[in-house]
Amino acid sequence: MRVLWGIISFMRYVVLGTAGHIDHGKSTLVKALTGTDPDRLKEEKERGITIDLGFANLDYPADGLTVGIIDVPGHEKLIRNMLAGAGGIDLVLMVIAADEGIMPQSREHLQICQLLKIEKGLVAVTKTDMADRDWLELVCEEARDFIKGSFLEGAEIIPVSAKTGENIEALKEKIRQLSLAVEPKPAGGLFRLPVDRVFTLKGFGTVITGTALSGTARVEDTVEILPKGIETRIRGIQSHGRPMKEACAGQRAALNLQGIEKQELRRGDVVVSPGRFRPARELDVKIELLAGVPPLKTGDRVHFHLGTSETVARIVLYGRQELREGESSYAQARLAEPVVAQGTDRFVVRRLSPLETIGGGSVLDPQPARRRRKDSLDDLGIYEKGSLREKLAQKITKSGLRGMDRLALEGWIKAQVKEIEKALEALKNEGSAVFVGDTVIHSSAFSAFREKMVSALQGFHKQNPLRPGMPKEELRARLNVDQRIFSGLLPVIPELAAEQDVVRLKSFRAALSGQDEQIKQKVLRELGAACFQPPDRAELSKKIPLDEKRLADILKLMSKEGSVVRINDSFYITSSCHEKMLALLREFFSKKPEMAVSEFRDVLGTSRKYALPFLEYLDSHKITLRVGDVRKLLAR
Repeated sequence: MRVLWGIISFMRYVVLGTAGHIDHGKSTLVKALTGTDPDRLKEEKERGITIDLGFANLDYPADGLTVGIIDVPGHEKLIRNMLAGAGGIDLVLMVIAADEGIMPQSREHLQICQLLKIEKGLVAVTKTDMADRDWLELVCEEARDFIKGSFLEGAEIIPVSAKTGENIEALKEKIRQLSLAVEPKPAGGLFRLPVDRVFTLKGFGTVITGTALSGTARVEDTVEILPKGIETRIRGIQSHGRPMKEACAGQRAALNLQGIEKQELRRGDVVVSPGRFRPARELDVKIELLAGVPPLKTGDRVHFHLGTSETVARIVLYGRQELREGESSYAQARLAEPVVAQGTDRFVVRRLSPLETIGGGSVLDPQPARRRRKDSLDDLGIYEKGSLREKLAQKITKSGLRGMDRLALEGWIKAQVKEIEKALEALKNEGSAVFVGDTVIHSSAFSAFREKMVSALQGFHKQNPLRPGMPKEELRARLNVDQRIFSGLLPVIPELAAEQDVVRLKSFRAALSGQDEQIKQKVLRELGAACFQPPDRAELSKKIPLDEKRLADILKLMSKEGSVVRINDSFYITSSCHEKMLALLREFFSKKPEMAVSEFRDVLGTSRKYALPFLEYLDSHKITLRVGDVRKLLAR
């Protein structure tokens, strides 16, 4: 039967995950609640155990509520699969079998849920049909002691039987009540959906599934798949078999993607809004160890689980060499493969051998700056406990003069985009941040750069009082700053004036000293006397006499003020000679339409050595036009 991808939408979505030991009846309970068997694999049916993630849903139409259920495997060797489904869970249904009670994976699953900071849930004691009332009471009491001190402390414990139907409806009602109390995920954030399954659907192509952690994606939207950097379009969306127009935060969704082969994708990839997220191999984190686990030494390697991804990480502790059970520390996770993370994301770590969960924590900075051993850890304290505004200000500060792209900031931390923009605007208004195009620079870095630039120009003007300004590239190289940042900052520094390829302080004006004025008069006398046969710059420096570099600066200044006219790098003539040349041209062209080089030479009474540079000057300034071997007058 062909599947339609299209148009149904619910208002509210919550994800519930099962937890508990193998063979405690998680999948059977899910089937009793929803009518859907979450075990989809042939091996699961044959062996009677859950191997991979299974999915079902509970609908509460009167409340506009859909509860997506992720059924996780309970076997100790399949904890990695369990973790792949736990990242987007809002509620936990801890399942304990009445005939067995608390078992090892009951404990490990609860620890994992604690580490992921899941806040709500309830306990189902299953298989009540296999235990007498006295035994059942003992198991319920054991369960109550088991959850004491955890986020489930005080949660309702409901004895159920999937076989007889005992309390199934009561469990459904309790799930409804808890789900309505769940705080919605940030629909106004960026779209992010970690992939937990990839398959091909005949007639449609590649389909991925996952739980949307934030934001909204719609049919025909362009999305990016990271860390591979593949850009694609959403052809269709479904949620629990229903065609949808959009997938939104908190929703289990299947996305039909355009132009991608199944083998290009895998569990652990993330579908995101384009251009905001940066895959990372290093994460600054706060890590905590569970009670009763071996110490973790700095440099130890662990299995690192984030969202649906799993990789190996080397944990480098900050400020200490060893972390003991029950302790926490700031650290850096150096990953074997890149992951996609945002600030406040939770992760879980497991030993390489023997495989066991030992701790977890929170991502503080998914794009950390390089840190030296002596550097303060105050920034990590702000990332851990500060407000959104404080975290953004700290990240911008740590980014120095290169700043942070505004889109990258949106992907850096888990928050509503509007709230991020509001916080950035507040930083700008209070003078803590400077916007240079799409880049945000902290005012402290901007002020330091501004002072260096002003100081560099002051020194240049002092040493070169006759030069109009410092060449831009010379200034950029002296300050050792990236071209993009340099070009962006120049217009926003109020003390500066940029003119063509030079920069000067607005307060500076190139001016001749008393001694320079005397030199200027000598230059005018020499050039005026020679008129159309002027000495070149090298000859002029010897006649005056004056250092050629200083003479060049004086000539540029005289050219700018209009007392001389630059013909080329070698020749200058006085402005009066220039006017005389134009007058002679007009007179000649009033009688003839064309002028040969020899005629021009005779009109000026000069030689070919000077006539050719003069004509090239006239051509370049569109006073004359060269046509073959003759010139025509353009200026009237």
